[in-house]
Amino acid sequence: MKLLLIEDEKRAAAYLEQGLREHGYAVELVYNGPDGLHAAVTGDHDLIILDVMLPGVDGFAVLSALRTSKQTPVLMLTARGQTDDKVKGFELGADD
Repeated sequence: MKLLLIEDEKRAAAYLEQGLREHGYAVELVYNGPDGLHAAVTGDHDLIILDVMLPGVDGFAVLSALRTSKQTPVLMLTARGQTDDKVKGFELGADD
C-alpha cells in the first residue's frame, strides 16, 4: 500500500514515516502544501495523510483542490480539536 504523508513538522513526519514503513507501507513524504498537492494530484497513492497547518497552502486548500480531480482517501492530521475544523474537513471530502 502506497501512502502520501504531507506533514511540515519534520520530527513528527519522521516518526510517522518510520512507524508506517515498519508496518510495511511505502511512504512518500512531503513537507508543505504546494508540494503535497502536486504529489497528491500526480501520484498514485492508496491513502493520503494530510496535516491541516502547512506552509504555503493549508491542508484544507490542498484537500479542496485535490477533490476536483481525485477521490483518494484522505485522513486529516491536526492538533486542532475544534468542531468547526472537523466539520470543514468532512465537508471538503476528508474520510477521517
